[in-house]
Amino acid sequence: MPQTVHAEVQAVTARIVARSRASRAAYLARCERAQRELGPQHGLSCANLAHGYAALPAADKLRLRVEHAQNLGIVTAYNDMLSAHQPYERYPGLIREAAGAAGAVAQVAGGVPAMCDGITQGNAGMELSLFSRDVIAMSTAVALSHNTFDAAVMLGVCDKIVPGLLMGALQFGHLPVVFVPAGPMASGLSNKEKARVRQLYATGQVGREALLEAECEAYHGAGTCTFYGTANSNQFLMEVMGLHLPGAAFVHPDTTLRDALTAAAAQRALAISARGNEYLPLARIVDERAVVNGIVGLLATGGSTNHSIHLVAMARAAGILIDWDDFDRLSRATPLLARVYPNGSADVNHFHAAGGVAFVIRELLDAGLLHEDVQTVAGPGLRRYTQEPVLDNGMLRWRDGAAASGDAQVLATAAAPFAAEGGLRLMQGNLGRGVIKISAVAPEHRVVEAPARVFDSQEALQAAFAAGELDRDVVAVVRFQGPAANGMPELHRLTPALGALQDAGRRVALVTDGRMSGASGKVPAVIHVGPEALAGGMLARVRDGDRIRVDAEAGVLQWLGDAAELAAREPAAAPADAFAGFSVGRGLFGLFRRQARDAEAGGSALDLSEADAMPREAVQTGAAVAQ
Repeated sequence: MPQTVHAEVQAVTARIVARSRASRAAYLARCERAQRELGPQHGLSCANLAHGYAALPAADKLRLRVEHAQNLGIVTAYNDMLSAHQPYERYPGLIREAAGAAGAVAQVAGGVPAMCDGITQGNAGMELSLFSRDVIAMSTAVALSHNTFDAAVMLGVCDKIVPGLLMGALQFGHLPVVFVPAGPMASGLSNKEKARVRQLYATGQVGREALLEAECEAYHGAGTCTFYGTANSNQFLMEVMGLHLPGAAFVHPDTTLRDALTAAAAQRALAISARGNEYLPLARIVDERAVVNGIVGLLATGGSTNHSIHLVAMARAAGILIDWDDFDRLSRATPLLARVYPNGSADVNHFHAAGGVAFVIRELLDAGLLHEDVQTVAGPGLRRYTQEPVLDNGMLRWRDGAAASGDAQVLATAAAPFAAEGGLRLMQGNLGRGVIKISAVAPEHRVVEAPARVFDSQEALQAAFAAGELDRDVVAVVRFQGPAANGMPELHRLTPALGALQDAGRRVALVTDGRMSGASGKVPAVIHVGPEALAGGMLARVRDGDRIRVDAEAGVLQWLGDAAELAAREPAAAPADAFAGFSVGRGLFGLFRRQARDAEAGGSALDLSEADAMPREAVQTGAAVAQ
């Protein structure tokens, strides 16, 4: 029997429904019109169809022309530079075979770019990272724009790829869409040991050879990186939002079970098309309840802070408006059930073996913290996702997930959680609004009051650390790192230096209008602060020596002094382009930087909802939109 939904979950959901009423209704109306007027049975001439089918084998052409078979579109983020996406090289063949067995045809509709933040960290290419999500969304729309498909499958795993695929697919919300993961790489060097070597390198205690050896031992094969960063948070979200087949997220690549799940995903997408018996378009799966389920699942597992941006943009693409107050309220009602690096020592393989997704979803459902009465690609009701897939004499079936945690150090029950609240908190005060991930921050480090040291780049902070200038209590302010300034690169390279200061007994915090990696966490970091410095935010007025209070327990980000003095200061000028003179493609993204909304509105330059189509001065975000 469905449990009674927790009062705060109900209240936040109602708040989102009320705020989104107009934009959600407009979105659904567009999808319903598309279903009536678009698709392979509508509007395409013989010449159109001939172009679309020209390269198909003769048997597939016959199916489409004479039997009027269904056509399944494949949108793939395959490349063999990203370990997580390399397994996708084989997937189109698997999907075509599965579609053929169901009497249908499958075609690769298009490819989308997939860049690796692990490669571009601290380099010029990182300034393209956030906006690559928008490019992926647009590329997905281009792939599906031919209107020749009855359903689609999305092949993507990593940081910006899954959000971009979903944002693009939601523009075709009249189609059924199933997301198909590739799974994590086998465990290598532990994440804790990898972080230790990085910190030793930052303090000069080991050389580059030792660092490279550790990194290669950690990242050593095909599959997703094994820490619980943005990529693996994506995979958990796709399950708790009902967009994967149950239990698909963390099955290893290149296994018979993974191949069976891929084939089943293709056949399921066809079964829920408008020409099947269970028509279930994407627009009806991604509703306000599914978005709330995604937020709760993220919080309960200590997932990536990047989703305080990505989930906002994904929701807006479905006409649903959420803000950081929603995250904060849900976090205070959601217990922390998982300890996976960076908020624990385990990796995702250990998490999966201990009970994984099925265990967490069952605990949250039984505690009334998730909406059970949702639609999913597997059918009605989220309870289906408390099961896990197995092969039984070569046949794919599902069984009940683990009844108890396989490792109490990794997975906890809702009745006895690791913490009473989730891992994300809203921070606000006279410097603006931001978020902080506290699940990986020890309680004794959550309140810091210290003089500011202000930097306009992460390279400047690293240089000051190397010179010994930060060996004291300090709140490091790194500004001009927002979407409009430089594309909001992750500042992951700051973690070893700040972590070393904290380990040396210093009171340390970071305040920035930029992002941190999904793998960061042990140093208190107020991130995504808005308005960003380039857009008139107060961080542009902070000076060296100003006292700042970061109180993650109370949710306070405060410049300590006369507020009138702070407001009267002349804001600092934006620094010169750190990568001027390099040909790295950054200039192609100038339009995105000029059009980008702030982080709390999703950091996107695209018109994703009715609200986004309004003049920018009329669009309210943050605390204003909460009223």
